[in-house]
Amino acid sequence: MTPWFARRTAPVDAPKLKPRREQVAGMRVDLHEIAPDLLPYLGQVAYLQLQAFETLSGVVQKVPSLTSKETISLAAGAALSKHQSVVAEIRRHEAEPADVMAPFALAIDGFQAITIGRDWQETLLAVYVTDGLLSDFFMRLAQGLPGDVGPRAASLLGAQSSTEQLAGILELEIQADATLGSRLAMWGRRLVGDTLLVARSALKLSGNQRSDEERIDPVFTEIIGAHTRRMDALGLTA
Repeated sequence: MTPWFARRTAPVDAPKLKPRREQVAGMRVDLHEIAPDLLPYLGQVAYLQLQAFETLSGVVQKVPSLTSKETISLAAGAALSKHQSVVAEIRRHEAEPADVMAPFALAIDGFQAITIGRDWQETLLAVYVTDGLLSDFFMRLAQGLPGDVGPRAASLLGAQSSTEQLAGILELEIQADATLGSRLAMWGRRLVGDTLLVARSALKLSGNQRSDEERIDPVFTEIIGAHTRRMDALGLTA
């Protein structure tokens, strides 16, 4: 399987999204048409949560503050708990989790490699940005899953975790270093394009670029809007 990503030295442009005023009035997206099959959905979500756990566990070793270590450890534990819950859902459908996750492992490992920053602050922001965008996306995509799996998956991904508390650590770091904010803002913008490619890879598209874009633009517009609000709260420009 060919990875989505290779290490880049230049920012990746996010997909161009139409402003809300240019979208068709009252347009609704039928997520059943673009949602992946159930097991691929669960496999990708499970491996992404495992990736978040691994990355946060690595950050814990580099953070000097014991208080911050505890907060990040809680966030890592929450990601692992979500991973385990999705794995349990896979087993509920009589499938082997390792087999279901395997098709996504190489690409997600590549994604993880390019979201490791130059220092722990950049890596922490990377988890905050990518987990926020992807959780929002897969929560919405869950509406297109069959039966009662969708509501369970959406509830799981939307469950309260310690990820939001990472923002508090980043805020303190930005306040302590006048140059850090601009560097993190630039890093955050780099992350968006690659993260949206991960989201897009989950979609079942028709191959008709125009109709596909019309169907998925509202979904991406919503998650970009939520991402922008999170960055604004940190005092960073999205």
